[in-house]
Amino acid sequence: MRDDCMGDTALLNKNNSDIAAVSGKRFWRRLLRGFATAIGVCISVALLSGLTYLAWLLPSVPELDIVEKVRHARPSIILAADGSVLGEFRQKQQEQIALKQVAPHVLRALIATEDQRFFEHSGVDLRRTALAVAHTLSGRDQGGSTITQQLARNLFPEEIGRTRSVHRKAREMLTALKIERAYDKQEILEIYLNTVPFLYNAYGIEMGARTYFGKPAAQLSVAESATLVGMLKGTQYYNPVKNPERALKRRNVVLGQLLRQGLLTQPEFDAVIGQPLGAALHRIPAVGGTAPHFTAHVRKWLAEWAEREGHDLQSDGMVIHTTLEPEMQAVAERAVEHQALALQRIADVEWGSSRLRASLHADFYARMHDEITPFSHLWKSRPELVESFIRESGDYRKYAAGGAGPVGALAQMKADRKFMRQLLERKSRLEAGFLAMDPASGEIKAWVGSRDFNIDQFDHVAQAVRQPGSTFKPFVYAAALEQGISPRHSYRAGPVEITMADGRKWRPTDMDVANRPMSLREGLVYSKNTITAQVMQDVGIDPVVDLAQAMGVRQSRLDPVISIALGTSPVTLLEMVSSYATIARAGEYRPPVSVKRIVDRYGGLVAEFGTQVGERVLSEEVSTELIDMLRGAVDQGTGKVVKRQFGIDADIAGKTGTTQNNTDGWFILMHPELVAGAWIGFNDQRVTMRSSYWGQGGHNAILVVGDFFRNTLREKRIDLAAQFPRPLRPTLLARRAPQERDGASSDTYEVSAASPDAEGPDGLPRAGPPPGQGIIVRRQGGRTLVGDARGMQAMENEVATPAVAHEASDPLTPNRNEISAGPESGAAAAGSGN
Repeated sequence: MRDDCMGDTALLNKNNSDIAAVSGKRFWRRLLRGFATAIGVCISVALLSGLTYLAWLLPSVPELDIVEKVRHARPSIILAADGSVLGEFRQKQQEQIALKQVAPHVLRALIATEDQRFFEHSGVDLRRTALAVAHTLSGRDQGGSTITQQLARNLFPEEIGRTRSVHRKAREMLTALKIERAYDKQEILEIYLNTVPFLYNAYGIEMGARTYFGKPAAQLSVAESATLVGMLKGTQYYNPVKNPERALKRRNVVLGQLLRQGLLTQPEFDAVIGQPLGAALHRIPAVGGTAPHFTAHVRKWLAEWAEREGHDLQSDGMVIHTTLEPEMQAVAERAVEHQALALQRIADVEWGSSRLRASLHADFYARMHDEITPFSHLWKSRPELVESFIRESGDYRKYAAGGAGPVGALAQMKADRKFMRQLLERKSRLEAGFLAMDPASGEIKAWVGSRDFNIDQFDHVAQAVRQPGSTFKPFVYAAALEQGISPRHSYRAGPVEITMADGRKWRPTDMDVANRPMSLREGLVYSKNTITAQVMQDVGIDPVVDLAQAMGVRQSRLDPVISIALGTSPVTLLEMVSSYATIARAGEYRPPVSVKRIVDRYGGLVAEFGTQVGERVLSEEVSTELIDMLRGAVDQGTGKVVKRQFGIDADIAGKTGTTQNNTDGWFILMHPELVAGAWIGFNDQRVTMRSSYWGQGGHNAILVVGDFFRNTLREKRIDLAAQFPRPLRPTLLARRAPQERDGASSDTYEVSAASPDAEGPDGLPRAGPPPGQGIIVRRQGGRTLVGDARGMQAMENEVATPAVAHEASDPLTPNRNEISAGPESGAAAAGSGN
């Protein structure tokens, strides 16, 4: 019984253990099944989340159209008229080359160091990425980006992001996958090597090779290739110029990689591992360099045009054909350099001692130059001016704000010899601007914006706005001619007093007083302020301002005051030369043309310029008469130096200009095929030429233009025999009868038909038939009456008596043997008559 009980008990225990075992197995199976289900759910959720994340991220992945743009990017270039390069539109030094133009060592070193499985993956190397994550988690840094991922980062830095984050890495990977689907491996390598940065604004392997080794990428040695590839891990850190020791160690690491992967043999490795780095900075010279101010002007104009038309000058590879003639530009630059240097010596010597050392010959000043300290007298006699210069400097403001205070800062600056020397040298540097254009087309042929672009980038052709002095007077006389006032009309040449709109009195004066009546023509020929003021009073301010703007002064704002007649309203040299070109073009305005046409990289025409029809702003008769009056200015008037000193035996016409205290000197000369103008002065208008003689445009700016024209004619760049049209005598502009100036209601003109070439013994045009023997044209009450004197008398019972012409027989120019001090003597008013 006991045995039976024990057996039952054992059997029960066995059954219980079997049940327990079965239950345990079921538990673990359920547990494993639940765990597997949980893992599956987690993976599904992760995959779903990942897919959702990628779907959310995809729209922010950059489009690859920029890759094509970068791949085919070419900078637009600016060409002179002869096809030489003036400049390029490059923000960075970069040159696209084909993969076959890269030394094979570069490709081997790149793949061995940056991406050994480049030809095996599809843009993202999962194995390398996993290793990179593991290394990062263990505290070691190892890059996991493939070459394609680096390319994505280089091409799209803003879109992908610069900070380390999951988002950035995901965008980088997606972009790399996108690139791999669009391009094959060779293309990816080529794009990468053409865009990778190498510091010093050098991009791409070609510019990297030239920047550090002074050679093209095709000629790189194994060691040089390893140096450049080694920089890719950190261009600043491994900069071979600033950090040669680091760069050398990194180069040797790259060489070791080549050895380990069988891309270098042991003997080859041993031969290069001991070589010095051999890197040095080779600055890439800028393309162009001729006419830098002109090129800068064209760049600005093109930037506005490209933005308006939707072009990218940095990458579209367009070719811009300009109007600049390099050989004529060289003539202009030599003229500015030679004449401005001579004038600088004159200013240095004149201001170099308390006693004014004066001469009419520039050679005198060249000999004296070594005996004086330039401008020493001006600085000693005008200490308040020097202090003003100091207070206007950035250094003074910095010290004054930094605690030194105004008095302390001023003393500190005065004690700084280097600062003072540089400041006063800058203030006393004489500057110049020069421009030449073809009047027929408006095309700019030569443009010199300063004496030296490296010293002064400020453009004295298009940027400097200065008072034009007497070069403005032709606008006044043109308006008078347009209104029918005869060139022979007589004015009083004595003192003049004019009451202005605000009640103040304006009393213009001349350096030489002619105590006799003078004609309108003489007033311009001899640049008489008193005559010009009276003409302005007759014509009115608004007609003169309107005409000046129509003829070419279209950027600067002209002050509508009566003194504008003498050139008190600032303008640019570009505007003035353009206006004189309108006169030379028989009264037809065309805007200045600097760009003739733009073509694409394949030669197809993109745009053409300078073909528009001109705008008639002056009648041909008026422009012909005005040219003849300005012809007299260079034959007998204030501009006669240009013929006498430079021997220019051509049909030319022009005008000088000088402003108050000899601040600005101007001269503009017209020839049927070329109009040229120059300005001379100092950037700071408080500094001027000391003597009135050398301060006049007829003795400073005229030298630059005369030098240029003489050599241009010698080189036969313009036709010596070209002629302007000559007016009839008296012209169809006629002569206004005196009773009209006295307030008569009728306009009476007498038209004569003398030979256009008839000249009197004094060289001035002959007057034609005596008064009363020409044809009379009278406008009265809306009617036009035409006839000779007797016929008109019969019709109107009155005879029109033309004005008596007073042509000068002797030039009314200053005595060349007298030189007076400029600012010290208060010599000339604005538009001083010269």
